[in-house]
Amino acid sequence: MKEARPSSSVTGATENRLFPVPDHNSDSKHRASPQRARTLAIDVGGTGLKASILDARGKMIADRVSIDTPYPCPPKVMVKALVALVEPLPAFDRVAVGFPGYVRHDKILTAPEFGNDLWHGFDLAKVLQAKFGKPVRLLNDADMQGFAAIKGKGLELAVTLGTGVGTGLFRDGELMPHLELARHPVHGGKNYDEYLGKKALKKIGKKRWNDRVQRALKILHDLLLPDKIYIGGGNSRHITFKLDSHVRLISNEDGILGGFMAWKSTQHGTCEKK
Repeated sequence: MKEARPSSSVTGATENRLFPVPDHNSDSKHRASPQRARTLAIDVGGTGLKASILDARGKMIADRVSIDTPYPCPPKVMVKALVALVEPLPAFDRVAVGFPGYVRHDKILTAPEFGNDLWHGFDLAKVLQAKFGKPVRLLNDADMQGFAAIKGKGLELAVTLGTGVGTGLFRDGELMPHLELARHPVHGGKNYDEYLGKKALKKIGKKRWNDRVQRALKILHDLLLPDKIYIGGGNSRHITFKLDSHVRLISNEDGILGGFMAWKSTQHGTCEKK
């Protein structure tokens, strides 16, 4: 496994060297209030694992670190990789994790990229809380990225294009029950993952892939009639067609920044946007 490495610099980010390397498992007598809490945000992807620390305003205070996702990747391998990933980062008070699969009550129900049989029922939040000694919130990665992108008004859809396809749906800032649309047939017997995922892009090329993305976005629009659609994920950078006025590309860093908004949300899932 490659060592954790900082990604491209973030505007206004504080360099890691300015912080002492913390003992994340230590149990400090002082627990930061929500108004001062630092959030460790982790974005789990089929290609890479990324993380950073967000301050009490949701701003990155350390350069993002990333490592390649190990394969094969059963739960023990993933947990070990995540612990190694965050080791260079400064101290934090709570954790938010975006995971590419169906998540319910902090447990993994599906993990298409890593093996459903290996991951079904795994309580990743509980295991990471034991490792880090901090409270953990676990949600689908598209849901977490959507939290950073949405405006909190009307029906908003986040779509992530990466190793697979993710979707997160919000109504007036409230996260709706997760739909694994990526597993639903979209064309020619293929589901969204097979039709638009990383393997499909490599096989058919960017031009045909862009045609497919346009077709899929129309299907999603006709199905849900969202007011806004936000497109993120690593492969969104390959989009070349003109987007409709209600569709916009979002930064891949939203997969990290959404970790703060996940903690800002209420118990009913309503996101308290600024």
